[in-house]
Amino acid sequence: MTAAPPEPGTLAIVARGESWVVVDKPAGLLSVPGKGDEPWKKDCVASRVAAMIPDATGPLIVHRLDMDTSGLLVLGLTAEAQRQLSKQFEERRVEKRYIALLDGLVEHAREGEVNLPIRLDPENRPWQIVDGLHGRESVTRWRVLTYETDRTRVEFSPVTGRAHQLRIHAATSIACGGIGHCIVGDVLYGNGYRRAGDVGRLVQTDPPGRMMLHASYLAFSDPVTGERVEAGSGSEF
Repeated sequence: MTAAPPEPGTLAIVARGESWVVVDKPAGLLSVPGKGDEPWKKDCVASRVAAMIPDATGPLIVHRLDMDTSGLLVLGLTAEAQRQLSKQFEERRVEKRYIALLDGLVEHAREGEVNLPIRLDPENRPWQIVDGLHGRESVTRWRVLTYETDRTRVEFSPVTGRAHQLRIHAATSIACGGIGHCIVGDVLYGNGYRRAGDVGRLVQTDPPGRMMLHASYLAFSDPVTGERVEAGSGSEF
């Protein structure tokens, strides 16, 4: 079940500079306007920041989080800042970390790296699939933080930023190069990943609830001063 869209309003500002702002996105809120006329699809991070900072002149959005993912987003407040920040993401100069709860106990390793070629499955949008021929490189470093009864809390450090990358890397079986344990609450890859191409064990998520994935840390260079900026957000679960 997708997290219910949050009530329209403001966003928590975690850090702000002359030409950028870092906000903490709640689960259930879009990063940019969605397709369709439903009012909740117009409510998004971009529109809220524009309302909160009306003198911003930039296109704002630099990167995105899935609607069901919570956590940190940096937005450019000028066109030049947006361009500079986007370039940092493209050149992999931005450091990102996520906290996730995985279903089951990850016992085969305490840390590792997943490197899988993935692409969109056009016949089953928005699913992404592993495709050794046409997929694009996706790399994630991960480590176990704690074991919590029948779940494992992990930290993800993505090197690349493909759509659904962390979700696929978690859910893909160990035999196919993944971690073999889906993110709790992931309705796409938690209870339907076999359909998306994996041949490994199908791992069921909990009954309906939010997806347990939170963008907890961002580090980037201020587009004006060049100084390194670090922003953190405690896990929501």
